[in-house]
Amino acid sequence: MEFVKSSVRNGWKSLFDNPQIIEILNDIDRFLKAEYAENVVYPAYSNIFEAFELTPLSSVKVVIIGQDPYHGKNQAHGLAFSVPYGQKLPPSLRNIFKELKFDLQKEPPWQGNLEFWARQGVFLLNTSLTVRESAPASHSKIGWEKFTSLTLKHIIQNKALCVFMLWGNNAKAIINSSGISSQLLLHAAHPSPLSANRGFFGSRPFSKANDYLIANDLEAIHWTEN
Repeated sequence: MEFVKSSVRNGWKSLFDNPQIIEILNDIDRFLKAEYAENVVYPAYSNIFEAFELTPLSSVKVVIIGQDPYHGKNQAHGLAFSVPYGQKLPPSLRNIFKELKFDLQKEPPWQGNLEFWARQGVFLLNTSLTVRESAPASHSKIGWEKFTSLTLKHIIQNKALCVFMLWGNNAKAIINSSGISSQLLLHAAHPSPLSANRGFFGSRPFSKANDYLIANDLEAIHWTEN
């Protein structure tokens, strides 16, 4: 399991020590070694588990589930919906920031790198952690959904107080069998321009999440940088 960095295991050790997870990741790794050698794949191999690197299990307060990493050049860096500093905002992220401004009546972040969310306990997890360039969903059948499902179950079992933002049918489907109980589920349409007007805009996920956290004596997320 060489492509799981040792630092990932800090805080997520019990997840990555699970024999079922080890088997899934070994199968994925065999596929990815050839895929990275023969094609352009995002994110960089070293950033596949960036969400785990930046948000230890003990810090998780909010989970936002994406679908694929961005499949364009220089966009994906291991956090769902996030882009590196200096990159243009993708349409879904623009809509997320539009809803954030409407919800909180504050200016959204000035750029699209969401590491500052991740470091506060917002776990930005894609259903598939890799994708081939210009080919959305190209890695959806290589085992990532099994890994993501087990990861979500692990969070639910270990974090009684947590908010799950489920944007779109893909996110809802993967959480359905995860045994949710006391955690807060916030359902909405996906922020993509194709669906944002059908239930994402006006859903107010950011204030609802903070209200839940504060009610349970947890620190609210600072969603903006000002």
